[in-house]
Amino acid sequence: MKKLLACLLSTLLISLLCRSARADEKGKDQDRLKNCGMVLKEILDIPDDVPRDLLDKADCVIVFPSVIKAAFVVGGSYGRGAMTCRQGKNFSGSWGAPTMMALEGGSFGFQLGGQATDFVLLVMNDRGANGILSSKVKIGADASAAAGPVGRNASAETDATLRAQILSYSRARGLFAGISLAGSTVRPDNDANERIYGRKVPAKEIALSASVPVPAAAQQLISTLNIKTPRHKS
Repeated sequence: MKKLLACLLSTLLISLLCRSARADEKGKDQDRLKNCGMVLKEILDIPDDVPRDLLDKADCVIVFPSVIKAAFVVGGSYGRGAMTCRQGKNFSGSWGAPTMMALEGGSFGFQLGGQATDFVLLVMNDRGANGILSSKVKIGADASAAAGPVGRNASAETDATLRAQILSYSRARGLFAGISLAGSTVRPDNDANERIYGRKVPAKEIALSASVPVPAAAQQLISTLNIKTPRHKS
């Protein structure tokens, strides 16, 4: 009887600990969404940071707040953020529910130092959006698709596999030689999506179907975009 009681108590304790851990992770995910909104608003409130004409042409926006990059000869990056897309046919509608995203990987080159950097990525076409939402996409270093400089502290990057133009903007805190996302990968964070939305739902359904409601933690992120760039321009 004592063994049975001890087993039941252990099972109950493990269950409570698991629930607590899941609640803690969900809280971190919600904070991440709030940080995405704050970072995007701060960046878009400075006109020179992200050109309005490019923002108006973007199909989707990805925000990675406080990406950690630390390197000595070999660069590395790690970040968690969110991606939201315009709804409707040809991405012509308002901004929809965000899918949680992960940034991982690194680049090679002479790099010294470490810092936390905020990144905003503009996904400029539907092929790029669908590719990123479907699988892991590697960011290339080829900037040939960019029509010259695209703004202060901006770099144009093209995914060589999908040939999908992605424009990346960074806001650095601290010093770093050679800020770049080249060699990193971007993918949906499915575990975080399950915690945020309470069920397993594909990233593409979240971002493109218009059937998933915007969570409270993402209200600033979505409202900022709806105010700053309410209409898509081809």
